[in-house]
Amino acid sequence: MARARYFLFHGGLFFALLLAASPSPRAGEMPNRFVYLRDVDATILQDMRYATANNFVGHVVPGYEAPECVLVREAALALKAAQAELKEKGLSLKVYDCYRPARAVKAFVDWAKHPDDPEAKAVYYPSLDKRALLPGYIATRSAHSRGATMDLTLVPLRPEADASQGNAASPCTAPQTARAPDASVDMGTSFDCFDVKAHTLIPGLTLEQRQNRDLLLDAMRRHGFKNYDKEWWHFTLAGEPYPDTIFDFPIEPRK
Repeated sequence: MARARYFLFHGGLFFALLLAASPSPRAGEMPNRFVYLRDVDATILQDMRYATANNFVGHVVPGYEAPECVLVREAALALKAAQAELKEKGLSLKVYDCYRPARAVKAFVDWAKHPDDPEAKAVYYPSLDKRALLPGYIATRSAHSRGATMDLTLVPLRPEADASQGNAASPCTAPQTARAPDASVDMGTSFDCFDVKAHTLIPGLTLEQRQNRDLLLDAMRRHGFKNYDKEWWHFTLAGEPYPDTIFDFPIEPRK
């Protein structure tokens, strides 16, 4: 009996310590190790979709109080190096999302549990049932909340005149000329496209689309980033400083 009590006590203590050691969301002010990308490299374009209504939920997402890319300093400096290389090729990076507060991740999960949204479906997940988005495409715990993950694309430094007649209601998988103008090179889909066609190495792309994806992939890899294979736009810094910590501070305007 005494031995049983020993194991019961110490087993309970072990699990209590394990739970105490598990990372929990950190709210409040932006930690010192985080920076505004604009302060590190103002030449990298920013189109922060979740700080606007131009995204799959159709409104500003909780935690996005300013349209700013926030990252840990190491990731911002690595992006700056990648930008310098790409500028020599006549291209620029454009970020859609960077650090993502945990409250925003929760908002995405809550949205995915609601009944289908015909307008969002027509654009962002035209080939899927909304129930397939969670957990397949919408994460319940996002790497973005660690501060070293970003979503981005490539944009010509000197874009040609945009003759596109596309509109915001076109499917994300439609030809580039039919989708809403974005200034990006043709990657085969638009950003936040919940579809197999957005998988980085999916067959069936045109030669131009394949070359554009490879160009982005190679440049990011050379500067220490790894790609998420189901989203051509999604990259995480290898050796990130907070691999087990989820943050929840809001993205506020630069001071």
